[in-house]
Amino acid sequence: MKNLSRLLFAMLLILGYGNSNAQDKNNPWQITIGANAVDAYPSGDGALSRGGFASETIFDEFANVTDHWNILPSLSTISVSKYVGDGFSFGVAGSLNKIDKWGDKSTNPDATNDVDDWSYYGVDGTIKYNFLQGTTLDPFVGVGGGYTWVDEVGAGTLNGTIGFNLWFNDNIGLTLQSSYKHAFEDYLDTHFQHTAGISIKFGGTDTDGDGIFDKDDACPDVAGIAAFNGCPDTDGDGIEDSKDSCPNEAGTAELNGCPDTDGDGVADKDDKCPSVAGLKALSGCPDADGDGVTDGDDKCPTTAGPAANQGCPWPDTDGDGVLDKDDKCPSVKGTVANNGCPEVSEEVQKTLNAYAKTILFDTGKSSIKSQSEKVLGDIIKILKEYPNSKFTVEGHTDSVGSEKLNQELSDARALSVKEYLTKNGIDEFRLSSKGYGESKPIDTNNTSKGRANNRRVEINLAK
Repeated sequence: MKNLSRLLFAMLLILGYGNSNAQDKNNPWQITIGANAVDAYPSGDGALSRGGFASETIFDEFANVTDHWNILPSLSTISVSKYVGDGFSFGVAGSLNKIDKWGDKSTNPDATNDVDDWSYYGVDGTIKYNFLQGTTLDPFVGVGGGYTWVDEVGAGTLNGTIGFNLWFNDNIGLTLQSSYKHAFEDYLDTHFQHTAGISIKFGGTDTDGDGIFDKDDACPDVAGIAAFNGCPDTDGDGIEDSKDSCPNEAGTAELNGCPDTDGDGVADKDDKCPSVAGLKALSGCPDADGDGVTDGDDKCPTTAGPAANQGCPWPDTDGDGVLDKDDKCPSVKGTVANNGCPEVSEEVQKTLNAYAKTILFDTGKSSIKSQSEKVLGDIIKILKEYPNSKFTVEGHTDSVGSEKLNQELSDARALSVKEYLTKNGIDEFRLSSKGYGESKPIDTNNTSKGRANNRRVEINLAK
């Protein structure tokens, strides 16, 4: 008996140490180790007689510890139960005792003889219902059955139990209960068995060691916190890592857990200018002049301008009202109608033709005489003043000679002037040439003066 008590006490210490951090609702197993008292009052016929169960006499005798309770002053009972859900648990218990009084009868009425006390052994199974799971005071009721031996006489019993657990912490508590055991055989009296013991709850699994058991841990393999059902919040910003776009940097809920150093509403991870408040539309960068070009890329940060010109307004170098980007003649003042280039006026046109009429050719040929170089130079100057304008060099003859020869001569002389102009700085795409022969006289061919006027070159604005 003494060795059994020591064994039970050793089990109590081991279980208490190994489960000191468990949580009630996560520990399905409970072991209770303690002492029991057997009360066989009243005895004789296996029923609660002598006034019935509700009489004052019975209640008075129920608590008559001195006269009726058989108490073994050692660890004499052990029970193990498993929680099965919804407040119910199932357990088995084993107990032993020494009986020196059975109801009103003493097992050794004559103290002078050598009659030993009776032995008492019980094995019981119980289904219990706990009313207040997870509370400090945890009352319960139970029903079950078992087998009891008294002085080597055994019989089956139907048991009703009532009691409570008083939990000192998450794992260890005091259990007090009373069981009414009704024997199925006449030779074993109905009796009470009272139990007091220390209970330990255990069996929970906490893989990640975060204090939240796996069955309630949404992240059982990663240590977390209770607020997120065992899932981690690495940066401690109140947003669990699985929903945190920046799990290693504390941020705000509005930005899914990401920081916003400059407070412009753009998370640092998306902010191209994280230390300077800016606009969401420009990825967090500022735009002082509001032209849609960030200050860092804006060559004119205080003056609005288009992105195509790096945030600067387009210049109008010649001041003609046509921006350089659209001005075909950006360095020469022109008109809007002519894309910023100057327009050839009627006066200019007359001047060109006045010069062109003085160009001299060798008689009957298309070769230009050297004395005409000065006037050709003046023509070139005028043409350069209108770089966007195109001109036609026209050749004309008098009526002397055949019409065919005159046509060929006018073509050749117009082409000769065009080639001279292109060789001296006028773009070829701006010039064309055409001969009209004797078809467009400007004077009479009946006089030498008239014929001289008809032999001419004209330079006209192309239509």
